[in-house]
Amino acid sequence: MVQTDPAPAPQRRRSRPGRGAAVVGLVLGLSGMLFTVNARSAGADDARHPQDLRELTEQQAATVERMSGEVDALRFQVEALTAEQNELAGRRVVSPGAGDVVAGGSVPVAGRGLVVSMDDAPAADTGRDEVNPDMLVVHQQDIQSVMNALWAGGAEAMSLMDQRVVSTTGVQCQGNVLRLHGRMYSPPFVIRAVGDPERLRAALDADSAVRTFVRDAGELGLGWELEDRTDLDLPAYSGATELSWARVPDDVEVLPGSPVPATPPGDSP
Repeated sequence: MVQTDPAPAPQRRRSRPGRGAAVVGLVLGLSGMLFTVNARSAGADDARHPQDLRELTEQQAATVERMSGEVDALRFQVEALTAEQNELAGRRVVSPGAGDVVAGGSVPVAGRGLVVSMDDAPAADTGRDEVNPDMLVVHQQDIQSVMNALWAGGAEAMSLMDQRVVSTTGVQCQGNVLRLHGRMYSPPFVIRAVGDPERLRAALDADSAVRTFVRDAGELGLGWELEDRTDLDLPAYSGATELSWARVPDDVEVLPGSPVPATPPGDSP
């Protein structure tokens, strides 16, 4: 009998991962990476988003300031393009006078004038528990009374806080916080007016609403300070000037001296 060598045992072949397994691994890897990125982004977003009302107010104020600068830049471009088109078309454009430019707030103004500072009263310093807390803060009408008196006293230009006051300026108080042109301010509220300081002081003294505030300032501790200045420097107005709506009182002439058009029957003025 012829003996033969036993056949070699078959070796185990090393299996290679299939294409499907590779794809699964790639998907899992990408999923983990995306999860990590999203987690980090969420943490960064939490840091960027305001955490309370104060941070939200500051963020909105910064946004308004940035957008006001963009509006100014676009306005300058529009004015330049308009002037260029008028020149090419040969149109005669009447330039506004210096007084109109100053009144419109489109240019900065420097000169002597008066600075008015108004502040809330510290409740602890009144020593009177029966005092209404509403009497211890500066109200919207208080600020408006001072501004109106200064205009009546011949103010050529005015600013409230760090912003120029123009014809479209609206003063609005929410609690003891002032809202002006989309920005929020806390007291003290500072009003700067360019004009004759003596006339401005006399106008404040003659206004009954201002006298009432000054009296309360002496009795309740409200902040009231006047300062003559020879070096006031008011900025130009920054922001939009468009009106949403406006109404002229019946007894006020829009353009003094110009004829008033007749009102058609049945139409209200």
